[in-house]
Amino acid sequence: MIPFFSALFGEKDNSLLKEALQSGAFLVDVRSSGEYESDKLPGSINIPLDSIPHKISRFKGKKNIVVFCRSGNRSSMAKSILESHGIKHIINGGSKNDVQKALNM
Repeated sequence: MIPFFSALFGEKDNSLLKEALQSGAFLVDVRSSGEYESDKLPGSINIPLDSIPHKISRFKGKKNIVVFCRSGNRSSMAKSILESHGIKHIINGGSKNDVQKALNM
């Protein structure tokens, strides 16, 4: 029964995220530039959510892409936008803290 509650309350299997990070994923923080500047994850770039449709070319040809934000909501939207433009191999990393934890494991 524990796996059921883990799924409901947010504990997730980060194996895909860890694997992508270990293979040198393209890390994209989709928070605003102000949020990014005040607390950035080393190795990441900032492409705010509202800029994603205008910067599709930055994602083309990337093997693994990890998008993340403060809570996982904007990164979910970014993933959907990218997929609608034919970009593949995108992982919603959730929050910056989730990605940071996965990097440190």
